[in-house]
Amino acid sequence: MEIIETTSAIGSLKDSFQEVEKKMGRVPNMFKIMGNAPNVLNAYIKFSGALNNPSIGQKFAEQIALATAEFNSCTYCLSAHTSFAYNAGLSKQEIMEARRLDSPDPKIDKGLKFVEKLLRSHHALSPDDAEQLKQSGYTDGEILEIIAFVVRNIFTNYVNIISQTAIDWNEIIEPSNSNANGH
Repeated sequence: MEIIETTSAIGSLKDSFQEVEKKMGRVPNMFKIMGNAPNVLNAYIKFSGALNNPSIGQKFAEQIALATAEFNSCTYCLSAHTSFAYNAGLSKQEIMEARRLDSPDPKIDKGLKFVEKLLRSHHALSPDDAEQLKQSGYTDGEILEIIAFVVRNIFTNYVNIISQTAIDWNEIIEPSNSNANGH
């Protein structure tokens, strides 16, 4: 897909690019790809903005993003979220564990196992899954946030995979291909 340069943006697209630049200090390539559909870019910005300061914490949000990107073999998102994960305070070991849908923290591990079920067998979800998370200390709101972060990251994975978005992050991370997702 075509990258829409910020210098050629007008109207609402220019406003969206300016909003991204204000928040991130630049307009990453993924947003320039989304610029092909300004309404999609605007919706993504609003959805992502609504997930700022999650009750599950930024570290766990990044672990979800890393797990989802690994599962979907999205190199662009692995690169971006590895940078974000370091900024959120995750260690290299925690990053690698998240990519494997694991954590030594029992609560985070339970959350990542739920993420795995969302990714692998969403058709088998039931109220029991939410109940198990509640027994691990998650609230209803946190369970909804986990689902929202998975959905947001699946969306960006798909955009970047079909676009073959050029990586513009400091971390160049390839999927390990060790997951059994069939990709």
